[in-house]
Order: sequence, then structure tokens, then C-alpha cells
Amino acid sequence: MLTSKQYELLRFIEARLRETGVSPSFDEMKAALDLKSKSGIHRLITGLEERGFIRRLPHRARALEILRLPENMTATDPAPEPVAAPALPTGTVIQGNFTPAISGAVMAETSDAVTLPLYGRIAAGTPIEALRDSSDQVEVPTALLGPSGEHYALTVAGDSMIEAGILDGDTIIIRRCETAENGAIVVALIDHNEVTLKRLRRKGSSVALEPANRAYETRVFGPDRVTVQGRLIGLLRSY
Repeated sequence: MLTSKQYELLRFIEARLRETGVSPSFDEMKAALDLKSKSGIHRLITGLEERGFIRRLPHRARALEILRLPENMTATDPAPEPVAAPALPTGTVIQGNFTPAISGAVMAETSDAVTLPLYGRIAAGTPIEALRDSSDQVEVPTALLGPSGEHYALTVAGDSMIEAGILDGDTIIIRRCETAENGAIVVALIDHNEVTLKRLRRKGSSVALEPANRAYETRVFGPDRVTVQGRLIGLLRSY
């Protein structure tokens, strides 16, 4: 049995293929179903594929094939009319101070995604001051966030966490917290003015910030010099 959104999407794809012979784009599907995020379309397509209604054709962009239709759907059903999708706010990241007080980190848009503030670039190499500009935002699938908590996003600069699968230019999702378990990857504030992304290790009364790249050295600090500002919970990457 299909959900209402799966049914609506299948009807739209079938009608577009019948009319033009070309699968609709993800933007067109998102607009037709009045969704705020492409991640919702990805999940709907995966659900239809798992149920045997469609299949993705390999090595071809925008290539979907209808395998079967539900009994209550006919090939003459009209496609839903596209709805113009609202534009996300844009902004230029500027240099600034990144303080432990981070507010307004989650704003729900739909059941499929939330909009988080993108505070700027954080070093995954030699620590630098994080950038902050609350006018920049990023859409994140709700599945990445968990049931509760305050979240924000940062852009990675540097290569010191590449062995943990974190690359330069990645967008990382952070859950705000002041403590983290040993071995967690955290946003660490050093001496109240340097912010870095590293793996947290406690060694007696000292705090070690450990890179995931053999080219970098672990840095060890006294406990009063390092403040945890959040814990890494997710990552977004564009290809």
C-alpha cells in the first residue's frame, strides 16, 4: 500500500513520462508535491522502488521507469500541477567571533527537513576562528538530527579529519552540547578564541584534541583551556 505522497509522486512521474518521454527532475517533483526538500523526494522514490513500482535506470541522469501502477491508478490520471518552490535565504559568510551561546538553531520547515543556521567555516587543520553569519542557512533531513536538541551547521576547512571521512568543503551538522564522551568528534573552543573540529580524548586532567590525519599532531591542553561547543552528528556532501 502506498502513502498519499508516494501515490502522488508515482502519478506525476507516470504522467510526465507519458507526455514527454522524459522523467521529471527532482526540482520538478519537489515543486509538484509542494515539498521544501529534495531529501523527501529521494525517500519517496526509494519507497516506490522498494515496492516494485519504479526502477532507476543505471548510468543515465533523470532516468526512471514505471514497472507497474496501483490498481486504483490509471494511465489517464492527470499529473499534479507544479507549485513554485520558495527560495531559501542567501547570504555571504563574513569573519566574526563564534561564542558558546548559540541560539535559534532549529527551525522546522516540513516533516522531511529542517533549516539550520550555517555559521561558516571551521578548521579541520590548524585552528582558526570560526565564521558566523546567521543569514546563511542549510536544509537538513530530519533523520540526521534525532528527536531533540539544538543544532547548527558549519563548513569544514582543511584536511586533518580526512581519515574520519570528513573532507574539505563538507557541511557538518553539530548538536550543541557542553560535554561529550571520550572519542567523540567535537567542535572545541580553545582559549576562548580558536575553534576547531577534532576528536576529543581525555588523558588524566588533560584534554587532547586528536586529528584524523597522520600528517597532523595531537594537541594537548589543560582542562580550563578547552570548551566543548557541540558534537558532530551528521555530514552533508555535494558531488
